[in-house]
Amino acid sequence: MEVEGRTLSLSNLTKVMYPETGFTKGALIDYYSRVSGALLPHLRGRPLTLKRYPNGVEAAHFYEKQCPSHRPDWVRTATIPMGRKTIDFCLCEDLPTLVWLANLADLELHPSLSLAEPIEQPTVMAFDLDPGDGAGLEECCAVAVILRESLQRLGLECFAKTSGSKGLQVYAPLNSDEVTYDDTKPLSNALARHLEAEHPNLIVSSQKKELRRGKVLIDWSQNDEHKTTVCVYSLRARGRPTVSTPLAWEELEDPRALSFEADAVVERVEARGDLFAPVLSLEQELPEL
Repeated sequence: MEVEGRTLSLSNLTKVMYPETGFTKGALIDYYSRVSGALLPHLRGRPLTLKRYPNGVEAAHFYEKQCPSHRPDWVRTATIPMGRKTIDFCLCEDLPTLVWLANLADLELHPSLSLAEPIEQPTVMAFDLDPGDGAGLEECCAVAVILRESLQRLGLECFAKTSGSKGLQVYAPLNSDEVTYDDTKPLSNALARHLEAEHPNLIVSSQKKELRRGKVLIDWSQNDEHKTTVCVYSLRARGRPTVSTPLAWEELEDPRALSFEADAVVERVEARGDLFAPVLSLEQELPEL
């Protein structure tokens, strides 16, 4: 098929990617095409790690940082140093590239928190709220509100989205050319530990599983040059085709309603636009640690 002047060969469109619902590879490509207007601005310019499920969510998957060598010559890449080697990451800049990635069964899109240039400068400070055993979305919503209030006291506005899995994520946009991960990582760590001390029965800042039962981990460690976070509007490899979905803060009052599948997300975007758009443009300054 032809997409914006680029010719693509699509394959196995009837292959079922989500057996529980019958969601096919054709539906996968269709979803990413329909939501591309909101999704692409959050991918442009960012090194992208692919998470591919060639035989669906119930079969084996693999991560792919090196952009496939069989890519079309119009797929842009960014060469990024990774320790002693360099990796040519895919850049998803346009709809043809997005459709090409979907045809590779790249169900999940995991971009960097920074642009490829400059890679050492994150555009956001991110917090992943991950419930331990015995906790769930209700507890995550409570922690998200606490985190928002704390960030507001620091002069930072933030935005929430579902992870598309079992938790929430909170992004504080920065969009400053003066911020590096050496700023965001210690600050996010300090804030997580501070909130853990204030709410010891609800919040934990350590990855240790034995400490997380009934609590919500504020995972601050995502603020790292070598890590990625699932993109807003990305599908997730769960039983059903759930999506990492931006939220209005008032929606956190009803945690039971915070699971959105592909078709519902397209309808939300058509009705409400991109609730995560300010994350791309809002400029904020980090306070001193």
